[in-house]
Amino acid sequence: MRFELVTVPVSDIDRAKRFYVDQVGFSVERDVRVDEAHRFVELLPPGSSCSVALTAGYVHSAPGSLEGVQLNVDDGDEVHANLRGRGVEVSTIQDYPWGRFCFFSDPDNNGWSIHGPLPD
Repeated sequence: MRFELVTVPVSDIDRAKRFYVDQVGFSVERDVRVDEAHRFVELLPPGSSCSVALTAGYVHSAPGSLEGVQLNVDDGDEVHANLRGRGVEVSTIQDYPWGRFCFFSDPDNNGWSIHGPLPD
């Protein structure tokens, strides 16, 4: 078994796609409208083999109900600066004994965390 896809519940696929691609830096793997009621947009975070899906007509979770998704990075400061530079409202970096974290939400308020290692 491999974990390869996380569905992100959003209210407006086009708005969410612009946010994740233009601001967060994900790439578009596919954008398919199956019929009037079904659309599947697959986005890939840089360096990841697990993609995210923005869908219409497939999953019935409330927009904004996703919490706790974590993106692991090699350099939290670099990613934090990159996100801020792209206009993402990201929290300050917080140090914990298990790593450094910052947090952001998409336009529907789905919550994400960025996890990087503590400095040596």
